[in-house]
Amino acid sequence: MEVFEAIQTLLAVREYKDQAIPRESVTRILEAGRLTGSSRNRQDWAFIAVTERATLRRLGELASTGPYIAQAALAIAVVVPESPVGYIDGARAVQDMMLAAWEMGIGSNWVGNVNTPAIKELLNVPSERMILTIVPFGYPTRKLGKGIKQRKALAEVAHQERFGQPYTG
Repeated sequence: MEVFEAIQTLLAVREYKDQAIPRESVTRILEAGRLTGSSRNRQDWAFIAVTERATLRRLGELASTGPYIAQAALAIAVVVPESPVGYIDGARAVQDMMLAAWEMGIGSNWVGNVNTPAIKELLNVPSERMILTIVPFGYPTRKLGKGIKQRKALAEVAHQERFGQPYTG
């Protein structure tokens, strides 16, 4: 899959087959995050790969916006410094991991609002760090259409030279 095709077709997946993700694929997803660029090359992130069924179930219970984590084969918690640069670098790594997974037929979705004391304790995250997101990964339960996205037209979001001037290409 070409990079642009992955971007064009990547969809949020919240329903997963009961199928393990091969270790090599998990490593490749983590490598995609590790290889992402970061501010001043600090690479100030940590990725916690969770595959134990009991921990995935507990994360699903604790994540108010992501109960479907419980059905995933893998969840990766992204831990960063609590700062704008930490948020940006972590988000960049997440996008690369999601695209790498998608290329392998593995779906995912960003789960927010997970920097809670209970989740930090469960994953042994130091108090001075924050959990930016938990991303569940798994094989989609249904075939997803390629490129079926509801997005604004380019003319609505792209500007030429200055805000408010239509992009002309």
